[in-house]
Amino acid sequence: MINFLQQRRGFVLGLVLASAFAVSARAEQPAASTAGATSTVTTFAAASLTNAFQDIGKAYEAKGKPAPRFSFAASSALAKQMEAGAPASIFASADLKWMDYTDGKGLTLKDTRVVPIGNALVLVAPADKAQPVAISKGMDIEALLGANGRIATGLTDSVPVGIYAKTAFTTLGLWDKVAPRIVGAESVRAALTLVERGEVPYGVVYATDAAIAKNVKVVAVFPADSHPPVEYPFALVKGQDTPAAKDFFAFLTGPEAKEIYKKYGFTVR
Repeated sequence: MINFLQQRRGFVLGLVLASAFAVSARAEQPAASTAGATSTVTTFAAASLTNAFQDIGKAYEAKGKPAPRFSFAASSALAKQMEAGAPASIFASADLKWMDYTDGKGLTLKDTRVVPIGNALVLVAPADKAQPVAISKGMDIEALLGANGRIATGLTDSVPVGIYAKTAFTTLGLWDKVAPRIVGAESVRAALTLVERGEVPYGVVYATDAAIAKNVKVVAVFPADSHPPVEYPFALVKGQDTPAAKDFFAFLTGPEAKEIYKKYGFTVR
């Protein structure tokens, strides 16, 4: 009888230990999987941030941190992708409008929103044909463009640089004459490429894009009072504010990143 009870206790103890081991193993597996999933941070960023963010990403990785991922496009396209469910940890917009849009849709966290940098709106031309232009209210834009000249910029109803451009031309009393001459591109970089290739004589882009472009020169800076300030709001994405995302977000807005922004010509706040 004693042997039977001892055997039974041994059997029960074995079941308990086996069960505990199985539970422990199951508990460890999701933790490892979650850690792998949250270690990679994906940032959706305006096309004009491409070079600066790539350098910032390298500086972050050099500190032994996980390499961040980036998706660069027009802020409007990125906001719509987020709305459709595209995964992102951070959103960096080239204007307030599209950050307001994601805020309104509950996609970004308002309390994390910051505006660390700004830019300037400029008129550019192919370097071999560039001549200074005096931008002023009521200027003779038709004489500047000639019979068939066009101006490349972002789509004026959605892409931030195009929206800024339309506002500036409207304020200067030039929009009615400029509108038929606009070549709307999917992003500021796409507009810049048209000027670089000589496919259009002028383009409206950001100062930072002009600074890194080949065969392009700035021929005028739009008056600051002709359009709202060019501002870049950054925010964490709702539900993706992991420790890894917060860490990279802090780096994007920190002192080392600000030096990189300055290098590319952004105004730093």
